[in-house]
Amino acid sequence: MIDTIDPKTIDKPVARCSECDREVTHYNTFISSTNARSVICWQCLAREEKGFNAKRDYSRHGRRGVIPR
Repeated sequence: MIDTIDPKTIDKPVARCSECDREVTHYNTFISSTNARSVICWQCLAREEKGFNAKRDYSRHGRRGVIPR
């Protein structure tokens, strides 16, 4: 069974984030293959996904003194 919650409503109960241990109202709940629930807040999720589409060898050459022309 899938419980759907509208993200615009604030009726969601307060939960503690598994990553940063803060009590948050904006979070996502993930269920692992062993039915263990983990609550991840939006800030930790955004921090984890930051730079997801960047290449591994990407670097800013301007910080090394190289000016691209």
